[in-house]
Amino acid sequence: MLRLLSFLQTPRDWTGAELAERLEVSQRTIRNDIERLRSLGYQVQATRGPIGGYRLASGTTVPPLLLDDDEAVALAVALRTGAGGGTDGIEASSMRALAKLEQVLPARLRSRVRALQTHTVLVRRRSHAAIDPDVLTTLAATCRDHLGLRFDYEDRRGSASQRRVEPHRVVHAEGRWYLVGWDTDRLDWRTFRVDRIRSEVVAGHRTAPRDLSDDEITALISRGVPAAARRYRTRVTVLAPAATIAERIGPWVGTVEPIDASTCALETGADDLEMLAVYLGLLNVDFIVTEPAELVTHLQALGERYARAVRT
Repeated sequence: MLRLLSFLQTPRDWTGAELAERLEVSQRTIRNDIERLRSLGYQVQATRGPIGGYRLASGTTVPPLLLDDDEAVALAVALRTGAGGGTDGIEASSMRALAKLEQVLPARLRSRVRALQTHTVLVRRRSHAAIDPDVLTTLAATCRDHLGLRFDYEDRRGSASQRRVEPHRVVHAEGRWYLVGWDTDRLDWRTFRVDRIRSEVVAGHRTAPRDLSDDEITALISRGVPAAARRYRTRVTVLAPAATIAERIGPWVGTVEPIDASTCALETGADDLEMLAVYLGLLNVDFIVTEPAELVTHLQALGERYARAVRT
């Protein structure tokens, strides 16, 4: 019956004949085991006809799931990451779920998970405002059901406004949560940081779905946190072709524009000078910085420190 359940958990329909052949039992045994699974709370749907079959559907409760070895370890890693923070209230739930999972894992998998826990450290580059998981759930549900939203929003300059949005996706990027949607007042796609929503999210009427690719979503998020929005920003002349530099940085770091065949301009920024210097150092090519003055001074001091480190 457990093997039968593992087949039903795959997202497809199974005929009784297919299941009987896979499990090497009769179709009558399959029917009996299906009824036993239903008595345990599993919602097994059946359709009749030449192309009918069995499918596991969602129910009103959460019945036990069957996981293979890799799935169990992957779930443990995901729970461990969720316990690291970022969403208020999720940390404790993740730890409780992880404890339950570890309790039933076989020894060979428990040792793999414990090795990951012991030798893996989650480092936060910066502290972000915690997000209420109920807010994320509400936003995701409105994206799924194509329901218009209304909420009060505060932008990065502290200006407040009421927004009307047709939600499309909830995105997690660089430790922050964003809502991507069509702003019905501005008639354009916009991104909204979830931690800047200042009121209860009010769902309204159903809207028509709009198309937006994953690449376009990535570009929107990138434009939503431009270099100009960061504390320190710079335009750097990089002594390498634009295509080479574009391959080395993500859209979160900045934008690259060709100057000629062998040089390009990189516009980037960061909230602190140390991180900005790290970004530039990771380019692994020569570059020229003329502004801001604080960055020039910091790079000069950094260069002198490195020079002292290699003196004989």
